[in-house]
Amino acid sequence: MSLIVLGTASHVGKSVTVAALCRALYRRGIPVAPFKSQNMSLNSYVTADGSEIGIAQAFQAFAAGIEPAADMNPILLKPKGDAVSQVVLLGRPYKDVQIRDYYTETDMLLAEAVSAFERLRRRYGHVVVEGAGGAAEVNLYDRDIANIRLARALRLPIVLVADIERGGVFAQVYGTLALLPEDIRPLVVGVIVNKFRGDAGLFASGVAKLEELTGVRVLGVVPYADIPLPSEDSLSIADKGHRTAGRPVRIAVVRLPRISNFTDFELLEQYASVDYVPPGRPLADYDCIILPGTKNTVEDLAVLDRAGTGEELRLARERGVPIIGICGGYQMLGNRIVDSGIESEVHADYRGFGLLDVVTAFTGYHKTTVQVRRRATGPGPILERVGEVDGYEIHMGETERGDLPAAFAGEGAATPDGLVFGTYMHGLFQNPGAANALLAYLSERRGVPFEPMTAAPGGGGNGIVAAYDDLARHFEEHVDMNAIMEYFVDATGQRAGA
Repeated sequence: MSLIVLGTASHVGKSVTVAALCRALYRRGIPVAPFKSQNMSLNSYVTADGSEIGIAQAFQAFAAGIEPAADMNPILLKPKGDAVSQVVLLGRPYKDVQIRDYYTETDMLLAEAVSAFERLRRRYGHVVVEGAGGAAEVNLYDRDIANIRLARALRLPIVLVADIERGGVFAQVYGTLALLPEDIRPLVVGVIVNKFRGDAGLFASGVAKLEELTGVRVLGVVPYADIPLPSEDSLSIADKGHRTAGRPVRIAVVRLPRISNFTDFELLEQYASVDYVPPGRPLADYDCIILPGTKNTVEDLAVLDRAGTGEELRLARERGVPIIGICGGYQMLGNRIVDSGIESEVHADYRGFGLLDVVTAFTGYHKTTVQVRRRATGPGPILERVGEVDGYEIHMGETERGDLPAAFAGEGAATPDGLVFGTYMHGLFQNPGAANALLAYLSERRGVPFEPMTAAPGGGGNGIVAAYDDLARHFEEHVDMNAIMEYFVDATGQRAGA
């Protein structure tokens, strides 16, 4: 059987709950797959066959011990600005749409999502489904293919997750249940109260009151846990500052308006002070500056230009500070960006920051999505230590390197001293070799010791195996797993996979 995890709002912990359930079932020998019909996120992942899905579903798949696949997130919306999103359907770019026009295709998209779910259920037997945002968005019920319409199509048991850290948990749960459609409300079989700080036992009277008010069982009160898991979307950036402050090596990641795949830097966050710095803020006190990926290179470049970031980068270059561009950030570091109307909807030629002698052209609605393994071949004290790394590319446009050395075999570009380089490779600094190379050099310049990591935390599974085991144990300690397991047995009462 399967289960749906809905939330009282965005960022209450639905993704983490699904990951915890997937890992807990995997540890019991029960095959399971994650599923989110529609995701809106600029943090994405490329599967082995080149499909693009939300990064949360990829890491949920790793938690379940399986390879990510397009069916796990059949509809991915990637906002480009001005109420326009790119629609990625079953892992491939479908089209750019105004949100008001997107809703005209709701029936078709729901049918695609249900078909994807059924393929997963046939393959794995069990699926843990994640909703999106808040479940009780009453103005969207007629077109809510991530929550209400999906729940109506699948008719699965629902667990509702609420975030007590925000306050108002009684109103969250009671209000959400009260506003659910009459045919959906009876499907809710339990509530999980998430992100409790302190002794969860102190909330026993609160549990009793919630059950009295709603008539729905509270399956658990899960304490807040600072387990290093990948971030799903930009809401997570606000949570980061307190985790990395105070470390001697300081890295600035420019917080682009349409920043994408900032999970690229979450391994660095465990060893350095990584600040996500808004455009216009000074960059003088940082040991390294990273321009990350973006969903719209041209528009974010214009924002940085107006904010004076170009001058900050040039001054940093004069000070010998390493400057690294990933994907869209790589494109911005070049001399020019030639857009035939793909990024900005007008034909135009834009001046880049000129720190790399490269030119990028957007000439067609084609997206490169591929997993890669490359050896660093560029010069300088960072790239020469990197070695071979894994990653993935997700980008529009192609970049001509000219006479500069490649940063990696056949890809990217670097200055002759190697202190400025760019690459299309997402996930670069999730490789311990690359993270060690950067952090060791920055520590040497700072005159502080650095103990190289021997493997990404946990090892294997993109470095998160141990983290997901920790998450599953934490979840099982505080949630009534016996109650949840009722929904993962077959008709004879035998545990699935037994």
